[in-house]
Amino acid sequence: MTQIITCIDGSAASDAVRQYGVWAARRLTAPLTFLHVLDERSYPVATDASGNIGLGSREHLLEELAKLDHERAKIALQHGEHMLEAAQQHALAAGVEQVQWRQRHGDLAESVAALQADTRLIVLGLHGEQTSEKPELLGTHIETVIRTASKPVLLTALEYQEPTSVLFAFDGSETAQKGIAMVAQSPLFLGLPIHVVAVSSNPTQELQQQLHAAAKVLAEAGHEVVTKVLAGEVEPTLHGYQAEAGLDMLVMGAYGHSRLRQFLLGSTTTHMLRKSVTPVLVLR
Repeated sequence: MTQIITCIDGSAASDAVRQYGVWAARRLTAPLTFLHVLDERSYPVATDASGNIGLGSREHLLEELAKLDHERAKIALQHGEHMLEAAQQHALAAGVEQVQWRQRHGDLAESVAALQADTRLIVLGLHGEQTSEKPELLGTHIETVIRTASKPVLLTALEYQEPTSVLFAFDGSETAQKGIAMVAQSPLFLGLPIHVVAVSSNPTQELQQQLHAAAKVLAEAGHEVVTKVLAGEVEPTLHGYQAEAGLDMLVMGAYGHSRLRQFLLGSTTTHMLRKSVTPVLVLR
């Protein structure tokens, strides 16, 4: 059975990431894997000082610094193990039947990519260890993970709130239409009201027909559905509607050529994610 990978790093956001991972695992009845990756750039396991031979007392200082780097990495790995074990126990206590953890020393995006073959969903905090105290900044690995991921990525907010309603950002693209089918079929969204919203100052008849078709697919799956076409700039329009309607999860696709999809993983994407106070599910 495909797993849910939930990435935690010890930041202030990790508790919420863990809880969203547990929520997803319970909704999908899927195994849960907690992943902690120690960044090799921040915590090198070894430092090559061979090029500094012959520098006298400075060589000795460099050797001492290398030893300190090694000790820091060792302590950070031990801390990560304790964090992972605690997350595993919390998930088991919350009713997730299959929970494991993995620890890597390297690059987060590469580590996630290596596990994708048997993965159903990737859960990652919008704000990581270096940015959780500054909500205006995004986690340093987010864009890379989304660009390289072949599976949906759930980017979580700083605080956990169980999703009870969904805003689906719709542009009529093939990815958006596939996303509607995915949402309709997924137990992750079972029973949740879904608002399908397109942003267009001049909506075509084709877009209206696509919205109608999307609503039909969701309604047949048992969802309460609302469709809207709104004019304006994508980010403030979507977030404004989301806040006004009280919707606590945003779902959107990645890549493409339309206005809505150009901003995904572009400057507007970064702005959209930076402004988000709710979890964002990026579909593939």
